[in-house]
Amino acid sequence: MVHEHTHSLPESISRSFIIGIALNIVFVIVEFGAGIFTGSLALMSDAGHNLSDVFSLALSLLALRFAKIKPTETFTYGFKKSTILASLVNAVILLLAVGSIGWEAIQRFNHPQEISGGMVAAVAGIGIVINAASAFLFFKDKEKELNIKGAYLHLFADALVSVGVVVAGIIISYTHWLWVDPAISLVIMIVIVTGTWGLLKESLRLSMDAVPKEIDVDAVKKSAIAVDGVTDVHHLHIWASGTSQTAATAHVVVKESLSSKRISALTKNIKHEWDHLGIAHSTIEIETDDGECSDVNMIH
Repeated sequence: MVHEHTHSLPESISRSFIIGIALNIVFVIVEFGAGIFTGSLALMSDAGHNLSDVFSLALSLLALRFAKIKPTETFTYGFKKSTILASLVNAVILLLAVGSIGWEAIQRFNHPQEISGGMVAAVAGIGIVINAASAFLFFKDKEKELNIKGAYLHLFADALVSVGVVVAGIIISYTHWLWVDPAISLVIMIVIVTGTWGLLKESLRLSMDAVPKEIDVDAVKKSAIAVDGVTDVHHLHIWASGTSQTAATAHVVVKESLSSKRISALTKNIKHEWDHLGIAHSTIEIETDDGECSDVNMIH
């Protein structure tokens, strides 16, 4: 049998995503319209980035909803892996947005356009408030799940980017240095890449069933061997079944003289130790030290 703990996310998380999506949709419309009206590439670039964040938030929310669906005969693990796919897609979308921002900024250096620095600063100031408020919605739960952390990092980065756009608008208002607008767009690009790169790497690792970075494999193995009666652990496999749940399988070798009752108690001890190390779903096959598998081969 299989031991599994499901860590369902509270409804408050869903509300946070819905509120964040609504706030950012309104701001994207306002910011993009202001960008067209003023001719500011920085505003239009930031609006495009915020639009990708809206899509990312919606995709993350959908994945978290999917993760709650019970396993079926076809998907015996359920749909928890969709949260990893969502974080990977979100990272790719952000990097594609970066490419378009960078290309347009380079073009704008060669063909600068007159813009209203005061309006740029005012609109970006609204962006600081909206993005900071949206990021705050996820602050408390950002370490619980990769998609929540991604949402928090994106929105917090957006707030910082809006600060940069405000600075650009003020500089342009007083100096009329039009090159500042595309320059800020390049800064936005760097901020997005920096904030997204870690998310992309971890999403790729988890999609390839790598050991989650917070899991210490040696500690997992040593904790099992430390249980009285265990002589060895091999064929240890650890992977993420979702962005908030880690699974493991292993062959555990025990002393031949142990009774079935003792083996049952031993497996429960291993499960307890692994729970504390972050492994919520564990399957263990018991082998005796004479090389034969025990009839008690999995833990519940």
